Amino acid sequence: MHSQNEENYLKAIFKLSAEGPAVSTSALARELDVQAASVTDMVKKLAAKELIQYEKYQGVLLTAKGRLVAVNIIRKHRIWEVFLVDKLGFGWSEVHDIAEQLEHIHSEQLIDRLDDFLDHPSFDPHGGPIPDREGRLPQRQAEPLSALPVGSKAIVAGVKDDDRELLEYLEQKGLLIGARLRVLEHLTFDDSLVLETPSGKWSVSRKVADNLLVRPPAVE
Repeated sequence: MHSQNEENYLKAIFKLSAEGPAVSTSALARELDVQAASVTDMVKKLAAKELIQYEKYQGVLLTAKGRLVAVNIIRKHRIWEVFLVDKLGFGWSEVHDIAEQLEHIHSEQLIDRLDDFLDHPSFDPHGGPIPDREGRLPQRQAEPLSALPVGSKAIVAGVKDDDRELLEYLEQKGLLIGARLRVLEHLTFDDSLVLETPSGKWSVSRKVADNLLVRPPAVE
């Protein structure tokens, strides 16, 4: 049993480790919006519990034990998001904060039954892969929209960042999971993209294009 704060740290370390094997304490402080001193105190506590490896100035690494805890929290979060959207009718921009609270319920029996009830979804409403009971993540063939050349066709597969404002913006543009699009133009003066979508033609910034994940139409 781990505290909610400990679980949040482990989840943040797992997320940031996708950008490199070792996570700096400064990166953790920015991710969690806390003071550097608080991060130092917590990583020492997590290291004492053998959930991470930590050396001053060398960054933080999850141990196998810590990774299993982090992945289990992510699994619960994403399964709750599926339930909230598919069964309770919440929008995809509404569920993250609610799932942040529900992910800390410690009943494994509850989440396993919820997973069974939902017929074992592989991805959450934002396209995030849902780990199975053993912590294995399904593979997703997706890349940032910004990587596509002009003329490319694609299907929206997910988002890197589930920030509410970003999700609401994408919802307004009709760029939800499964939406088809085509890159019409790359505007070099501000690095934005002009897209053709079922809801019309839209210009999106480079920041949005970096966060929107797409897959080829042929991959069904």
